[in-house]
Amino acid sequence: MSTDVDVLVIGAGQAGLSAGYHLRKVGLMPARDFLIVDHAPGPGGAWQFRWPSLTLTTVNHVSDLPGMAFAETLTAGSDQVRASVAVPRYYATYENRFDLQVQRPTTVRVVCDPGGGRFRVETDGLELSTRGLINATGTWDRPFIPHYRGADTFAGRQLHTKDYRTADEFAGQHVVVVGGGISAIQLLDEISKVTSTTWVTRTEPRFRDGPFDPDAGRRAVAMVEDRVRRGLPPGSVVSVTGLPVTPAVQAARERGVLQRRPMFDSIEPDGVRWADGTFAHADVILWCTGFRSALDHLAPLRLRGPGGGITMSGRLATQVADDPRIHLLGYGPSASTIGANRAGRAAVRELLAALQT
Repeated sequence: MSTDVDVLVIGAGQAGLSAGYHLRKVGLMPARDFLIVDHAPGPGGAWQFRWPSLTLTTVNHVSDLPGMAFAETLTAGSDQVRASVAVPRYYATYENRFDLQVQRPTTVRVVCDPGGGRFRVETDGLELSTRGLINATGTWDRPFIPHYRGADTFAGRQLHTKDYRTADEFAGQHVVVVGGGISAIQLLDEISKVTSTTWVTRTEPRFRDGPFDPDAGRRAVAMVEDRVRRGLPPGSVVSVTGLPVTPAVQAARERGVLQRRPMFDSIEPDGVRWADGTFAHADVILWCTGFRSALDHLAPLRLRGPGGGITMSGRLATQVADDPRIHLLGYGPSASTIGANRAGRAAVRELLAALQT
């Protein structure tokens, strides 16, 4: 394996594998012309770390990678298979079929630009040099928990969506679930079947009773794309699509679980308190408050503007405006699985064009 490549892809989730496929399609060879590195122990991206109860019937959607359908790796009765098993199996088959030769586990520590037209990339195992960079590290490694007064005094357990395994571990405890996204709804539904819960969100949840058609999807992505093109921190694509009213959500409504309360003001040793003095006991606070882009290893490149965002350009807003040799997949409008597929193709075309100039 060469340590000097034309293109380095960091991350082998949906976006990274899509980029690898398109690099192969234009004739570049893995481990010679380009290299994909991934910090995880095996294929599957963030899917391999999802909670056990997330099956193919409860997952929101698994998008096909380019050139190979997810259904090819499924068998009869697969609906109840854990997503953390089915998706990694699909990704592993995909990597082998297209000979992507992902190097793992390899953690990128830092990326620097010493000049001379090449980036220096330091990993936990070796030092690499590359002309172009496709960063596809996603968000799973950057769970976000907002700060609230008194959080450090809480005597119970605090955990993030990333840490969740099973509802049974909370039996007999009162759980405060914080967050208004799809994951929050799914976990609230599960936990409420075994113990008492309080649901808290910063803003009023917006449920989508009708279908989410392609036009609505394009409008949602366009809103996020506009932000990153202006150098603003990206908003979540999911946050503007609304929450689907699935049979499970409807059943939770009927059980009275979706009685949302506004965000509390502070945390106390045995619960949470609102600004009006109202108090709710809590043994557990589950923060379903999302993730942030995992870009700390790019800090020496000084890509962020004063407001914390990165100004993006290119056809699908994956190209760093100040340095066309860098593409960020999974940042902004390409954060969705469908967006990552489209962005992989565009990023490869634009990056190779930039490297030829």
